[in-house]
Amino acid sequence: MMAVYVMWLRELKRFIRSKSRIVGSLGQPLLFLLALGYGLGSVFQAAGQGNYIEFLAPGIIGMTIIFTSIFNGMQVIWDRQFGFLKETLVAPVSRLSIMFGRTLGGATVATLQGCLVLFLTLFVGFHPDNWALVPFAILIMLLIATLFSALGMMVASLLRDMQGFQLIMNFLVMPLFFLSGAIFPLAQAPALLQLIAHFDPLSYGIDAMRLILIGQTAYGLPLDIAVLAAVAAVFLGLGSYFFSRIQI
Repeated sequence: MMAVYVMWLRELKRFIRSKSRIVGSLGQPLLFLLALGYGLGSVFQAAGQGNYIEFLAPGIIGMTIIFTSIFNGMQVIWDRQFGFLKETLVAPVSRLSIMFGRTLGGATVATLQGCLVLFLTLFVGFHPDNWALVPFAILIMLLIATLFSALGMMVASLLRDMQGFQLIMNFLVMPLFFLSGAIFPLAQAPALLQLIAHFDPLSYGIDAMRLILIGQTAYGLPLDIAVLAAVAAVFLGLGSYFFSRIQI
């Protein structure tokens, strides 16, 4: 447990010290909120769907979390190329503890960034229906972040170069985001898109946040949490297995 805590704290300190990373991570969410929220808001409202900013905000928070958490794996490749990972792996602790610590550290960082974006949405017109439920939304953010941080660690454990990691992650991240219902209601989507969304774990995370924050849902909270927890457990298991087999 001590090794997990040390790795978690290391990732958190690295994030806090990187002010440019904090500021840079807010640019894309703000762009989406302003460009889509105000650009398509009148169209969304004319279609009888209500306030688009309120609908869009949970999706943009989910986007921030998935981008941050899944690219946490890039740090593993960076450390591997420059020899820092070797120093970590020769320490008298299990690789499982190292993997869990890095995963939880990346998930915590992604959750903090999600909270920052949630705070910023208040300035563009978003207001949760019930402030007392916001802590539960943060727990959902942490669950989403853990899932995709474990996925990033799993992929990074299989690769040796950053270019390959970036290509694979870009191939995964954008479809996962755009097909999750983050920017359009799944209930009114074509049947094919609804079917694809069923296999996208981010769909359930955004749906859970949307239910908690604004009272709208496509699947229901029990199913959302069950799918997120199950997929997170699978990726944690696979990530642990592949990380334990890393050859330095």
